[in-house]
Amino acid sequence: MIQGFATTGGTSNFATKSTAHKDNFRKIHDLTLSNIGIGTYLGNQDLETDRQQKNAIKQSILQGINVIDTAINYRAQKSERTVGKAISELIEDGRIARDQVFVSTKNGYVTNDADMPEDFMQYVMKEFGKKGIVKEGDISAQYNCITIPFLEDQLARSKKNLGLDCIDLMYLHNAVEGQPQMSHDEFIAQLKNIFEFFETKRKEQSIRFYGLATWECFRVSKDKPDFLSLTQVVDLAKEVGGSDHGFRFIQLPYNFSFDQAFMQKNQPVGSTQMTFLESAIHHNIGVFTSVPLMQGKLLEWIKSKPEFSDSSPSVNALQFVRSTPGVLAPLIGQKSESHVEENMQALKIPPYSEHEFSSLLKKLTGGV
Repeated sequence: MIQGFATTGGTSNFATKSTAHKDNFRKIHDLTLSNIGIGTYLGNQDLETDRQQKNAIKQSILQGINVIDTAINYRAQKSERTVGKAISELIEDGRIARDQVFVSTKNGYVTNDADMPEDFMQYVMKEFGKKGIVKEGDISAQYNCITIPFLEDQLARSKKNLGLDCIDLMYLHNAVEGQPQMSHDEFIAQLKNIFEFFETKRKEQSIRFYGLATWECFRVSKDKPDFLSLTQVVDLAKEVGGSDHGFRFIQLPYNFSFDQAFMQKNQPVGSTQMTFLESAIHHNIGVFTSVPLMQGKLLEWIKSKPEFSDSSPSVNALQFVRSTPGVLAPLIGQKSESHVEENMQALKIPPYSEHEFSSLLKKLTGGV
């Protein structure tokens, strides 16, 4: 196991030595993080994808990215393993130190192991059912499980997969969306238990921070059953962990199509209504965003818009998302060497200024 975690000095040193434009690093919670991160969601469960993904991670880090995101269920545990191998090889080669990179993963979805011969249900019964880690009713119809015994098991597996003694950020993965049978009060009660578990793991230095990786709950209107108030969650973290609690990050979708986090004032903060990103700024929550390219679906739309620069469509998408006030970094999935080279052109230029972002937004929305 690789010892340590991302530190103030390590991440600052990474940014100083990086060839990326100096404005492409942001300080949050005493860390200096790149304003683009690499995601590891998509891909086949085979050795060739392992190789491509590992090389893409290494290439991205060497070009200036120090935020790496994964999840235990991504490619049925293989993505976590390729992240671990990439980091280990760079450390062994003397290219980076552990304290320079910020690694996040997610627990909550039930997954099998693509490197094991059993099919999904055989694996689940052998690893979780027979061992008493999960019991009848623990796993939702969405194959999501947020009981403490299951999360304890998954954290241990994630650490082993990554080869890391301490994970910088552990997300609870799509818990609201994955537990629709729970009432809001039931969910909040269980979330309190989970935060208590995470705070214990922080004291053990198994994790540094924790957060929620979400899909809809922070983007929907308040009248929806899966709506979640960021203020309520922050207050819960303070109740459990005090002012030094570890709930410091959120992940949610944001792009030209999924614009609710920036446009919709659905979050109550005191007596006012804010957008999610405004609320995150208010609470000092770092926001990583998923699907900046909508898995490639937005590229043709961007090409058709003369308002964008001469940069590639993917760079224009990353530029817009990372320049949005309140966004810490979009997470871009990339495996081929050519895609990495194309997307990493964004690191050579600074993000938009506030004026440039506002001007582009007005052009795209017809001045609204």
